[in-house]
Amino acid sequence: MAPLLDLPTLWAFIIAFAVFAYVVMDGFDLGIGILFPFFSPGPERDSAMNSVAPVWDGNETWLVLGGGGLMAAFPLAYAIILPALYAPIIAMVLALIFRGVAFEFRWRDPGHRRYWDFAFTTGSVVATLAQGITLGALLQGIAVEGRSYAGGWWDWLTPFSLLVGFSLVIGYALLGATWLVMKTEGAVQGHSFRLAGKLAVGLIVCIGLVSAATPFLSGAYYERWFAWPQVLFTAQVPLLVGLCSGALLVSLVRRWEYWPFLLTLGLFALGLLGLGVSMFPHVVPNAVTIHEAAAPHASLQFMLVGASVLIPIILAYTGYAYWVFRGKTGHEGYH
Repeated sequence: MAPLLDLPTLWAFIIAFAVFAYVVMDGFDLGIGILFPFFSPGPERDSAMNSVAPVWDGNETWLVLGGGGLMAAFPLAYAIILPALYAPIIAMVLALIFRGVAFEFRWRDPGHRRYWDFAFTTGSVVATLAQGITLGALLQGIAVEGRSYAGGWWDWLTPFSLLVGFSLVIGYALLGATWLVMKTEGAVQGHSFRLAGKLAVGLIVCIGLVSAATPFLSGAYYERWFAWPQVLFTAQVPLLVGLCSGALLVSLVRRWEYWPFLLTLGLFALGLLGLGVSMFPHVVPNAVTIHEAAAPHASLQFMLVGASVLIPIILAYTGYAYWVFRGKTGHEGYH
C-alpha cells in the first residue's frame, strides 16, 4: 500500500523552509557586518550592532536545521554534496565562528575594538561569499559516479559560483541596510537609506545576470524554464521579480521604513522559488532526485514527529524574541 504522504517531498520543503528562514534571520545580521566599514566608528557602529544584539545568536538555528535535515533526510545527497563543497562550507563555518567571537569581544575589549570590527566585517563577508559560492557550485552541477562524488577539489570555483557569491554579498548587504532603516533613526537611518538605494540597483542587476546564466548551465534547466506549456507558469517568476524590484525602488525613494525590508525578503523568496523551478525534483542537480536520496520511510516518519514539535517551538521563541525587542534601537550598550 502506497504511503499517504510523499515524505521525501515534504522533507524537501521543510529543508527549503529552513534555508529561507535562515536567510530571513541571519541575512540582515551578516549584512550589517558587511556594511560595518561604511559606518563611522563609535555611535553609528554601536547603533547598528545594537539593532541585532538581542537576536543574532539564535539565527544560526535554521542553518543547523537545514544542514542537519539534509544529512538525516537525504543521506545520499549529503554524502555527495559535502565532499564536493568542503572548502566553501568549512570557510563558512570558520567565518561564522570568527564573527561571533568578534561580536562579543568588541564590547569587552574596547582597546582593540577596531581589530574586532575588522574581524566582524571579514567574518561576515567570507561567510556570505562562501554561502553564495556553495549555492552556485551546487546549481551548476556536481560530478557523480555511482553513489559518490567524482569531481576534483576545485570544481566549485567557477565564474558562475563567484557571480552567485558576489550577488549574495550584495543581497545580504541590502537586507542589512533595510533592517537598519526599520530599526534606527537619525544619521544612521539616513545613511542606511543611501546605501540601500545603491545596493537595490546592484542586487537587481545581479539577479538579472544570475537568472540569465542559469538556464544555460544545463539542458534540463532550459527545458524547465522555457518548455511549453510550463513556460506559462515559470514566466510568472521573472514577472514577479520585476514588480517586486520596482516596488522596492519606489519604497526607497519615498523613504518608507518597513516596506524596503519586506520587499527585499520578497526578492529572496522569489529567488528560492526560481531555484526550486531549476532543480526540483533533484537534490543533486541532474544526478540524484529527492526520492533516490531519501532515508527509509520509517526514518522520515520518526524525524517528522520531532520536527513537528521542535519547529513550532523555535518559531514561537523567535517570534517572541523579535516582539519583545521590537521598535527602534536605543543607544545603550549590548551588555
